[in-house]
Amino acid sequence: MITKFDSSYFGTVDMEKLGYTGTPINERRYSREVLGQALHKVVAYAKCMDERGFNTMWMAEHHFQPEGTELIPNLLMMAMHLCGVTKQLNIGCGFNVVPMWHPLRLAEDYAMADILTGGRVIFGVARGYHTREVETFGSPLTDQEANRAMFEEGVDVIFKAFQGEPFSHKGRFYTIPPEVPYRGYTLKEITLVPAPEQLPVECWQPIQSGSQRAFDFMAKHGINGVIGGGSAEGGAVDRHIHGFREAYARRGIHLEPGERLALGFQFHIANSREQAIREAAPHYEENMKMFGELRLVRALTDEQMAAMRNPALAGTVTLPRIEDAVAAGGFLAGTPADIIEQLKAVEKRYPGLERVVCATPLGTPLAVQLEDLDRFSKEVMPAFGAAKNIAAAAH
Repeated sequence: MITKFDSSYFGTVDMEKLGYTGTPINERRYSREVLGQALHKVVAYAKCMDERGFNTMWMAEHHFQPEGTELIPNLLMMAMHLCGVTKQLNIGCGFNVVPMWHPLRLAEDYAMADILTGGRVIFGVARGYHTREVETFGSPLTDQEANRAMFEEGVDVIFKAFQGEPFSHKGRFYTIPPEVPYRGYTLKEITLVPAPEQLPVECWQPIQSGSQRAFDFMAKHGINGVIGGGSAEGGAVDRHIHGFREAYARRGIHLEPGERLALGFQFHIANSREQAIREAAPHYEENMKMFGELRLVRALTDEQMAAMRNPALAGTVTLPRIEDAVAAGGFLAGTPADIIEQLKAVEKRYPGLERVVCATPLGTPLAVQLEDLDRFSKEVMPAFGAAKNIAAAAH
């Protein structure tokens, strides 16, 4: 049953002229001051979640975005700060982009956060999807095979290092340690210091294409999966859950449907479903403009992507509508009772599911986001088992 209610926030500016007919995403530009202020919005979001009994706030690592869309370049630095200004909220790395890090540096930084916060920072890994980010840091992304190989090798190194024992590694991308002289001997092994206190390390990874290779790699390291975006709509969830369970079964581990997974939804609460859809539609469309052609939400044609870049073309082709996302189950819109009904159906369909991540779409003003979080905690969470006690304690 669902017992953990999370949200995600990537740090954005408050945007104007939203939607398909609004400002093209590539033409958005904001001042240095406005971009920097988004970090303070992250703090406000986290404090709101903490005070209302949410379990985990998930953030994403992103770089070089003057468009004002995803403005947290270092999750572990932000997580350390957020743990200092909140009391109980866990902070999730959703996700550290492994190919942009040296794996030992990432392992070290996480270990420090784990120790100093008493385990309130949750580790997460991903391959990356912005060429502007990954390739700028000198790692492959346009070469998908090399990107996946570098990601997998990096994660292998990280999990070896997490044990806090001497180890070595020789692979395609990393030789650890280099065989160099050091104080009278030649290096053969190296030890991560400090190592995480919470072992095994809880780790999460996004599920997008859902290939057998990806699922087998997750099962190899005991990694949990987050299904969100277009992957959380319609039959995609069933396919991903089946592939994930099969991979764990090949390692002799039986999982209930939804176990070790989190489902991500966008949401907006209003006094009726029609009002919620009407109010959230511009934000949903802005979200599609940002992520659609990065192929994170659903398959789009070249004509649809061109129309999302150019408002003059918006009326010449059918574009994704929020009504479709609501009907497919990826967007929770309506009264609290409507959202409870939808989540109860999800809970029944996937009896092993414990965690859902409910967030507002890109472009939603902070004031609306905080109001949505407040209503969700007071009017939705109490309907779900253990979350009832969490929400009651928060008030």
